[in-house]
Amino acid sequence: MHDPYPQAPSLRRPGRPGRAGDGGPVKRQSPNRAAASYTTQGDRIRVTVRGELDFRSGDRLRDDLCAALAGSTRGLDLDLGGLDFCDCSGLNVLLDLRRVALDQKKTVVIRTSNPMIDRLLTLLGAQGLFASPRPERAERVTVRLRSPKASTRVLTPGRT
Repeated sequence: MHDPYPQAPSLRRPGRPGRAGDGGPVKRQSPNRAAASYTTQGDRIRVTVRGELDFRSGDRLRDDLCAALAGSTRGLDLDLGGLDFCDCSGLNVLLDLRRVALDQKKTVVIRTSNPMIDRLLTLLGAQGLFASPRPERAERVTVRLRSPKASTRVLTPGRT
């Protein structure tokens, strides 16, 4: 019987097992694990993360990010534009970091992202969790003046 899916030629050579192309199993190279660099910017720390944020690198990165958060006054600004991969374990690292930040009355803001991270956060409805806090809006105050010519003026703080 003819095999419609012929196998690729073997990379194995008899003789020395354990090395790629030498008859032994081929081991995958270790993945490009996530690595972070830190820069202090005023009362916040900017963290640039590159590589693959997954189960293997997540625990180590979580510890590093929590230490950076503890060393900041107001929180962390994340640059995730250099991430090549992020799975649910990586997302959990980010969500755990946010929870710790809230406990410390700090924030974690994703300042730079990439389409993969944007899509992941959007699918989970989590994009707003890492948005920059908006400056407090000036409230409009309506004041009714008592005068013969009663009128209504809208006052905005800072304007008269």
